[in-house]
Amino acid sequence: MSGEPTTLKFVSSNRRVREDRRFVAGHGRYVADITLDDMLHVALVPSQHPAAKIKSIDTSAALKMPGVVYALTGEELVKAVDPLMNGLDTPKVRRFPLAVNQVRYAGEWVVAVVAETRAQAEDATEKVKIEYEPLPYVIDAEEAITDASAKVHPEHGTNVLLDKLFVWGEVDKHFAESPRHLSFRVVWGRNSTVPIETFGVVAKWDPWREMLDVWASIQMPKYPDQISRALRIPTNNVRVHQDVDVGGSYGVKRGIKHTVLASHLARILGRPVRLIEDRLENMRAGDAHGPERIFDVEVAFNDDGIVKSMKMRALDNVGGYAGRSPFQLGKPIGAIVGPYKIESVQYRAMATMSNKAAQEAVRGFGQAPTNYAIETAIDKVAAAVGLDRLEVRRRNFIRKEEFPYLIPSGTHYDSGDYHTVVDKVLATADYKAMVKERDELRASGMMAGIGIAACLEPSGGNSSFEPLLNEKNTTSTWMESIRINVDGVGFVTVTIHTTSAGQGHETLAATVVGEVLEIDPDKIRVVRPDSLASLPGNTPVGSRMAIMMGGACYHAALKLKAKLMKIGAHQFGVTENDVEYAAGGVTDPKSKKSLSWADLVNIGHRHFHALPEGMEPGLETTHVMQVPTGTKLPENGRVQMYPCHSFEFHLVLLAFDPQIAKPEIRRYLIGHDCGTVINPHIVKGMTLGGIAHGIGAALLEEFAYDSEGQLLTQSFMDYLLPSSHEVPHVDIVHHCTPSPFTVFGQKGSGESGYLGSPAAISGAINDAVSPLNISFSKLPIRIAAISDAIAAAQSTK
Repeated sequence: MSGEPTTLKFVSSNRRVREDRRFVAGHGRYVADITLDDMLHVALVPSQHPAAKIKSIDTSAALKMPGVVYALTGEELVKAVDPLMNGLDTPKVRRFPLAVNQVRYAGEWVVAVVAETRAQAEDATEKVKIEYEPLPYVIDAEEAITDASAKVHPEHGTNVLLDKLFVWGEVDKHFAESPRHLSFRVVWGRNSTVPIETFGVVAKWDPWREMLDVWASIQMPKYPDQISRALRIPTNNVRVHQDVDVGGSYGVKRGIKHTVLASHLARILGRPVRLIEDRLENMRAGDAHGPERIFDVEVAFNDDGIVKSMKMRALDNVGGYAGRSPFQLGKPIGAIVGPYKIESVQYRAMATMSNKAAQEAVRGFGQAPTNYAIETAIDKVAAAVGLDRLEVRRRNFIRKEEFPYLIPSGTHYDSGDYHTVVDKVLATADYKAMVKERDELRASGMMAGIGIAACLEPSGGNSSFEPLLNEKNTTSTWMESIRINVDGVGFVTVTIHTTSAGQGHETLAATVVGEVLEIDPDKIRVVRPDSLASLPGNTPVGSRMAIMMGGACYHAALKLKAKLMKIGAHQFGVTENDVEYAAGGVTDPKSKKSLSWADLVNIGHRHFHALPEGMEPGLETTHVMQVPTGTKLPENGRVQMYPCHSFEFHLVLLAFDPQIAKPEIRRYLIGHDCGTVINPHIVKGMTLGGIAHGIGAALLEEFAYDSEGQLLTQSFMDYLLPSSHEVPHVDIVHHCTPSPFTVFGQKGSGESGYLGSPAAISGAINDAVSPLNISFSKLPIRIAAISDAIAAAQSTK
């Protein structure tokens, strides 16, 4: 039986991204485009205090404003809904869409005002009178974990949500045996993805059918489940429409509190309700903040720069509520040693609450900050032993013949060839010439530096870090599903079960199905049913869709191909092993008989008498795919985390005037290996976008709070994003080491670029200022910080 294509015709070819056509032409369908008859609009009244008791709320004046229909308080809402779900086992950290009795960060929603128009609702929010009793608050993570600090949730008894110590290997022995140790602290500033589209949701309740219809700009798993639980209604009473385009996400489009709030209002008011954040609501309270993490790292190594062991404490400031953010300390466990042969690790994962906006999931899910800490360690080891940073990395890299490689925390890395990727990048860059350019810039009076970073992108989207951090969670399945249907005329429709969040899922699905069936992907229709018509899935998180959706498409298409071959073999009077499949048709090589695609479709749909015994009529297949290698729960703190591990190597040259201190990236190269590439355009876009995101995290972006607990960066006037002036031309150097765990050898690339660029840029800046014996250990590294440090160093000479 010839069931699999021997060569790839569509996979890895430079085919257009089919979604681009509608986006470029302005024909995307976003939640703001959803307009229902008689629709109401919501605006929100935020807290002005980081911590305070709510003494009273007076909405009477607001209700008299033109167009105002309703004003909802947390005291009323809490009677009708259950608390939003926490990822950890923290039952006394309760969260509702509106504050109940107490506010826990400046900007937290206190009252929702509903009116005929958004403008009317906004005007009415100014008429709501709230009496507060200010309470003690805590902003700093180190202070928050002390017994003496103000408690964000007093009933929880502590601000600490997670404090888990892992020891993998003989850490104490390796530290005792190693002749050299060094320790340091680095800080990752709170930033996020801040997409152009804020979160939006439209909810409509049909009391006669008892059906809640939801349109939202979501990117998260188990969305209908969480809505139904909070609203106390069956999940099959919730219909999420997944044919809504998402205007950017990378993790932050969760929107559970928004959706529960809008849905409750729609249910009690009997009219559709739309809640679309404005930029201010999004930035100060939109569940869109990312990790804010302090790393304390100690490494043990020898005089040759070989790192034997590492101790790391990661303390994350997750803000006012638990949410899912503490799990961002779990994903890095699957690549806790990066691409290096570090034999043992001690890892302490800590998450603390504070009176800041609550964190949620953000691109990389905690991996980019961890990579920054690991790469800083390698740079410091190189400096300590007086070796080139590249040489130290080469000495510590896992070698290609050692894969699959078992790291101390229990994950097998699938494949890689790190040395070759680095060599390719250095050759493309002409590294000697780059070093010469740096030195010439320094000689001319500029500060110039080269930054390098080598890191991994765990991909495949497993859930195993959840039971690792919360033993009451025994989830071991994180599936993705596909349905393929060939209609009676022969046209192919592929059903995918997730929203469009910009990763080209339609292109991915059509390409893979077309590859297996050997038909033109452009002739394959890809659709997204609502949640009630969907098969199980877990959405595009954790760089998983090329692996999981691609794998499900592959297997579903193989099932369909096998059915077609069985139909053909039955007509020829031979076995399936005797026939061949090509370009949609089936042939018996011996008799030279053949059936075309149209013939097979006709038999499958119309000639039941000609079908093999026991075969159902029609041409439809489904496949539900489990994560490759994701078959077991954690044991003794060790787990096979993600199945695949992409590799990226960043090389950066930047320079700046010592007086102005504005870094200018002169050259940027990245070596990228995500196995077999399904669509080169999509991977390129992901990588370039990720690097831009990383530039922002390294130099510009931070949700900064003052000592009074007020967010200082509430708009793009203060929260600075990289523009075309800051993002340089990037040379991408490709390499391919196929994964043995996936159908084409593909690995994930959704987080590529971002996972190493902050570390590389930080390294370049520290290289630039190294002649002055200064360095920077906190991101973002702002212009003012650079110029002040240079001025201080020069004044002491």
